[in-house]
Amino acid sequence: MIDERALLEALNSTPMVDGRPRDLWADAAALRRWAQEHGGSGDAPAIDWLRTARDLLQRATRGPVPEAELRRLLTGVHRLPEIGASGLRWRLQAPPERVLAVELVLAWYDVQARRPGRLRPCGNDECRLFLLDRSRANTARWCSMKTCGNRLKARRHQERARQAPQS
Repeated sequence: MIDERALLEALNSTPMVDGRPRDLWADAAALRRWAQEHGGSGDAPAIDWLRTARDLLQRATRGPVPEAELRRLLTGVHRLPEIGASGLRWRLQAPPERVLAVELVLAWYDVQARRPGRLRPCGNDECRLFLLDRSRANTARWCSMKTCGNRLKARRHQERARQAPQS
């Protein structure tokens, strides 16, 4: 199952490491483990769809939603109501190789609906990570205050110090 934590893991699977972009999902074995930890099969077609979904959702979080590409991923997908002892439950019906990728997309849309404007890219232009702002004021700017926030604040302070007139 894809929850908010798993969604952020997926979105943040392409970090900058030592100034270079890195794709943690380029390693099929690592992605297979991630998929299996979240209820997926981890077979090759499912892994391809997961990468596709991740890339589309990263684009959608940074800018306009790539609707045509998401429609392609969601073609033939349905949610069916099931009533049982525990009440109403919605069962996802999708081609097996796309189930986890579809769950990832549904989790993204769920966050957009429940927490509008809270899922966004880090405010550090040199960072490729995303954050889900859980603060009351919705003012978080960085994926991590410890890394990106402090780094940018220190850089701005140094720039102001350089520009200040010397007496």
